[in-house]
Amino acid sequence: MALVFLLLVILLILVCLKSLYSIIWVPWRIQRFFRKQGVYGPSYRPIYGNIAEIMQMTKEAQSKSIPFTHNIVHHMSPDYYQWSSKYGKTFLFWFGVKPRLALSYPDMIKDVLPNTTDAIDRLDFNPLSKLLFGQGLPGLIGHKWAAHRRIAAPAFNMEEVKAWVPKMVASITNMLDKWEDKRGERDEFEMEVHKELHDLSADILSKTVFGSCFEEGKRVFELQEKQISLTMQALENVYFPGFRFLPTKRNKLRWRLEKETRDSIRMIIKTNSKTTEDSQNLLSLLMSGSSNMKELGPGLEIEEVIDECKSFYFAGKETTASTLTWAVLLLAQHQEWQSKARKEVLQVCKDNELSTAEKVHEFKIVSMILKETLRLYHPLNRLLRRTLKNVKVGSLNIPAGTEFYVALADVHRDREIWGPDADEFNPSRFAIPPKHLGSYLAFGLGSRNCVGRNLALVETKIILAMLIKKFSFVISPSYVHAPTMSLTLQPQYGAHILVRKIRN
Repeated sequence: MALVFLLLVILLILVCLKSLYSIIWVPWRIQRFFRKQGVYGPSYRPIYGNIAEIMQMTKEAQSKSIPFTHNIVHHMSPDYYQWSSKYGKTFLFWFGVKPRLALSYPDMIKDVLPNTTDAIDRLDFNPLSKLLFGQGLPGLIGHKWAAHRRIAAPAFNMEEVKAWVPKMVASITNMLDKWEDKRGERDEFEMEVHKELHDLSADILSKTVFGSCFEEGKRVFELQEKQISLTMQALENVYFPGFRFLPTKRNKLRWRLEKETRDSIRMIIKTNSKTTEDSQNLLSLLMSGSSNMKELGPGLEIEEVIDECKSFYFAGKETTASTLTWAVLLLAQHQEWQSKARKEVLQVCKDNELSTAEKVHEFKIVSMILKETLRLYHPLNRLLRRTLKNVKVGSLNIPAGTEFYVALADVHRDREIWGPDADEFNPSRFAIPPKHLGSYLAFGLGSRNCVGRNLALVETKIILAMLIKKFSFVISPSYVHAPTMSLTLQPQYGAHILVRKIRN
């Protein structure tokens, strides 16, 4: 009995020593290592790092609105804004016990994002945050990511995307007809367009990528909307090993939403499995080579297919809807660019003809507007990576286990790159492509760039073109400017605009 007690005491001492080593000694050593290289930042706090400070700054920022200017980094990323102002553009902060190195110099970003070696990879989602969309491509790493990417990529080549244009046009036309009904006999009416564009994006995604209709995927979208706040909580807090198995109130809700989401997608797969065999949408490619529900395609089983569907259902809808929302708000604010874009659309689509795949490349001004929208109001405010081994970035030696925080929003507003009008809406800057590879990160860089880029480009061009062809937009007096990060960049109080019918 005494021997057992002694062994337990020794084990407890070893656990305490290991905890002290990982919680105190290692962070102190890393912080000292970076300070010797001239990199400073907020001091490390045991276990939670700087999370409490980040949450407090975010809470304060979200408690107030700002003028409708495009200098928004201090509002959507208050932690980065305050620390970069104090410590410089390259600084070290702590997410729990993990060191995060903030980067915003294009030359350093170019060393990190396109990295094709086994030294740098995407950041792992913790077991709670990955439930929403991190079990598919966004959360996979290594060979598994490469295999899934190889299967999904063909669904988004430009020729396949162009073949989906008639379905896109049909969905957009249906939405515009509903807007016309809402207008009635009025010359002008107010609308909150963010929700409208979310539903439109969801409808197009369902029809093109999954070969189903919006009503079939509606339950999935509703379930994922409920998961957003839970995912935000998981992303903003330290994850303690084993916590996901505890039957807490939030965990029980996570389990239920996860099960219902997977069951709904499984039903969609089953319903559409017979009709997608000869098509080239994402679902058919994931299921290619399968004649049963046990193994779907080379190396992909049913649960992996569901993982990918979850990711694309969420990411495809959110990023497109976010981009379009801000594009409409920007055009409503900048009437001169709305007029230029409308003039172009009317020239390209003459005699009331609808947008077609052949005409997409002719929308030059529309394209510049969308690129400028992604520069100023990108759906993400940062990109995260991690080192798997010791690396060198710029002049800095980076130890293994360091996380990179690529400050996308700051890079897109760097006056040295974009000029003195970097905080202003000026689509004409994209008449000439950006010179530096690491200065414009709309779709990422390197092998980890957005697999759905072609779909996003074509879809947003056609939607915006058809919107401004039929209606004009003006900022509503009820609009409150408060760009806020909620997985993607959202208008905190909605996107309220006044819609007016275009008289031909």
